[in-house]
Amino acid sequence: MSEHRRKPPPPQGGGRAAARRAAQQPTPGRRAAPSTHSAPPGSGRGEPPYDSRPGARRGAPRGGSGGPGGRRRSPEQGLGGRGRRDGGRSGAKRLIDYPRAGKTGFRRWLPSWKLTAGLIVSFVGLILGSVGIALAVVQVPSAQKAAVVQKNVYYWADGKQMVVAGGGSLNRQIVPISQIPLAMQNAVISAENASFEQDMGVDPMGIARAVVKMAQGGETQSGSTITQQFVKNTYLSQEQTLKRKITELLISVKVGATQDKKDILAGYLNTAYYGRGAYGIQAAARAYFDKDCADLTPSESAFLSATLNGPNLYDPYGGQGPAATPEKNLKRASDRWKWTLDREVQVGRMEAPDRDKWVAAGFPKVQKPKPATNRAGQIGYLTDLADNYIVAHSKISKAELDKGGYQIYTTFDRDKVDALSKSVEEVRKANIKPKVRDVDQFVQFGGASVEPKTGKIVAIYGGENALEHFTNNADYTGVQVGSTFKPFVLAAAMTHGKRNPALGPKQSDSQRTVVSPESVYNGNNKVTLRTYNGTVWHDQDGKEWHQPNDGDEDKGLVSLRTAMQFSVNTPYIQLGMDVGTDLVQEAALKAGLDKDQLASLTPTFSLGTSAPSAIRLAGAYATFAASGKQVDPYSVTKVEKDGKPAYEHEEKSAQAFDSNVANNVTDVLKTVVESGTGTKAKLGDRPVAGKTGTTDGNRSAWFAGYTPQLSTAIGMYRVDPNAKNQEFLSMRGVGGQPTIHGASFPAEIWADYMTEALKGKPVLQFDPPQPIGQKVFGDGASPSPTPVPATTPSAPVSPSATPSKSPSASPSPSGSCAPFDFKCKFGGNGGSNGNGNGGKDGGAAGGPGGAGGAGDPSESPSPSGNRRPPGGGGGLFGGPGG
Repeated sequence: MSEHRRKPPPPQGGGRAAARRAAQQPTPGRRAAPSTHSAPPGSGRGEPPYDSRPGARRGAPRGGSGGPGGRRRSPEQGLGGRGRRDGGRSGAKRLIDYPRAGKTGFRRWLPSWKLTAGLIVSFVGLILGSVGIALAVVQVPSAQKAAVVQKNVYYWADGKQMVVAGGGSLNRQIVPISQIPLAMQNAVISAENASFEQDMGVDPMGIARAVVKMAQGGETQSGSTITQQFVKNTYLSQEQTLKRKITELLISVKVGATQDKKDILAGYLNTAYYGRGAYGIQAAARAYFDKDCADLTPSESAFLSATLNGPNLYDPYGGQGPAATPEKNLKRASDRWKWTLDREVQVGRMEAPDRDKWVAAGFPKVQKPKPATNRAGQIGYLTDLADNYIVAHSKISKAELDKGGYQIYTTFDRDKVDALSKSVEEVRKANIKPKVRDVDQFVQFGGASVEPKTGKIVAIYGGENALEHFTNNADYTGVQVGSTFKPFVLAAAMTHGKRNPALGPKQSDSQRTVVSPESVYNGNNKVTLRTYNGTVWHDQDGKEWHQPNDGDEDKGLVSLRTAMQFSVNTPYIQLGMDVGTDLVQEAALKAGLDKDQLASLTPTFSLGTSAPSAIRLAGAYATFAASGKQVDPYSVTKVEKDGKPAYEHEEKSAQAFDSNVANNVTDVLKTVVESGTGTKAKLGDRPVAGKTGTTDGNRSAWFAGYTPQLSTAIGMYRVDPNAKNQEFLSMRGVGGQPTIHGASFPAEIWADYMTEALKGKPVLQFDPPQPIGQKVFGDGASPSPTPVPATTPSAPVSPSATPSKSPSASPSPSGSCAPFDFKCKFGGNGGSNGNGNGGKDGGAAGGPGGAGGAGDPSESPSPSGNRRPPGGGGGLFGGPGG
């Protein structure tokens, strides 16, 4: 065996003594470690003296590997180790000396100043690092749709809020910081986040203070900054999770560092919920104080800041749950209001004398809750009319309007709207009883009231309820106006004159004879219709036309004034032929009617086959009231968005008629009310001019009239909205009356409304007319006419003479038109006694010649007995006609 492999001989002897001797010998190939102890004299090798085995064991270093079991070290090995008693070198130094080495008792657990300073520096570094990460990594998301959605706000003519409608589902109107008073800004900052203008978006000390306050039972303070609340409302959901809170903190830091403080504050005030369905400060100001936020006082601002703390618990009129009674809420709101004012003084945002003044004035007066978005009753019709006007007359599209955010200032007078609605509903309640009479079903009323000098639409009646009846009857076209159209015929005759029978059909005004209201025409029943040159008029089938009067009555020779007074048909259909229906149309258009709402130019055009809306008819009559000055009716004065103008109405007017022409028309229409068919429209000593109108088959009835201050038109008709083929139904028997005239329910409503609308207004007189034109004689009239004695204008036709027609009965082929059959509506077969084909001014055959059948004094036929179906033509502002 190799010597290198030979095992060393075992030590001689055994036991512990041998082990000690072996340990004292140097290891082969290694140098013994020098002793670090000073050996006492005589020790030889510096070994400590051991006088016994226990002493040796105590002197041996621990943790060694000496001995048979490898558990002990030799004394030499122990001298270089970590002995506790031998003064050897200590182990590696700890990174954080805590608990503190070498200290005993409580000092062992008391951090050193180095450790404390290190922790502070580390914490600050962590915060700064988080800020850096937030600024560099975190992206501010897009605002949630719910945070920016807005509604449109509509205002009455007096500037008070009417309703919030359109736009999104939340009642919010975003306003710039310039429209939020400084008092409101100060109240919210003082109560919510006093360090808002200095903090970086989060406020750790503020959170700590809030916790302490709540623990002490003091006033609640939000732990979140205004920036955090803005971030939560605008960018994040409302879920209460740790992840959402961390995200909120990081985004708040980013927003606080990158956005202007004024923008953050405006964003918070515009997105916060204040109760009563109000999101944002503008909606809140309207909900609690019925004013714009710009007009809030410091006291009102302090109250609104309190609602941010929990709207359900701070509304003085109570909230949901037993803890939110009116008494408890009022006490809670009053305390918070007072605390907020004190807090403003404490943080230097209000002077103490100002605080004392508002406290002495008492808790601000809060209005009762009311729905801000209720479109019931007439409100829905008003807002729809305003919307249609805006789209038709501004650069604001329907899509843009539907996004919301607009402040819309209308011409509607709340008192007049209420008065008109009340007048209609009183007549309806007293007379229209569908549960008693089947014929009373489907009765509709529509009305409009316009200022003559300005064109402002001050009131409308669109139907019983905008949430149930969706057609705005005030702006509805399709209902023929009957004899209310005759004033336009008279205006054309006094403007252009009667044509010279010896000349051709196209004549200048100098070739014509201007007609006086005292001109005489044949008022007998079924007078043969003639062209302007005296020849008998024939339709395309060669048939003559014989126009009937009401009740087939012969009126003899009458003046145009008398014919208007008692609504005699034959003089005015012949006058239209003498002047030319094209010029009658021109007069109607100049007065303010829309061409799309006018019928075709047939002989019966002069008797009211056209179907303008109530708004347009009231506006056209307003032209006569204003001595010939025409102004288009309008419903919106201005529109604003984000505090900037988006539209402003420009008043435009035109002199449609010579003032003396208009004044003479007014003078003639005064006789209708004073002693003609419109006596129910009298207003005491207040002068009134007006005209009744009823159409063929008693399918519609009108009264249109005016004073110098106000022009109003009221229409009435029947139509089944559920019928497959929509058509106007007869009103014979409605309200228990044999027939319905313009002189009945429409005139009654008109008078009742105008009495209320003009209450307190001065009694003004119309401009007096001057003599005009010449007294001419129509065909068959003699120079010395026999005056027609006044008759009772509203004498009804006996039921036997005009039998009632069942609403469900199918009309004759010549008595109805299919929907959208405009040829049928405006130009079809007519003729003698309602069966001839009408021509134009005695020329070539054209549209219908008119309809036979007697009616009331103001009843006029529709072409070939046709009833124009509902919904034709569109509304005043391009909205749906039906």
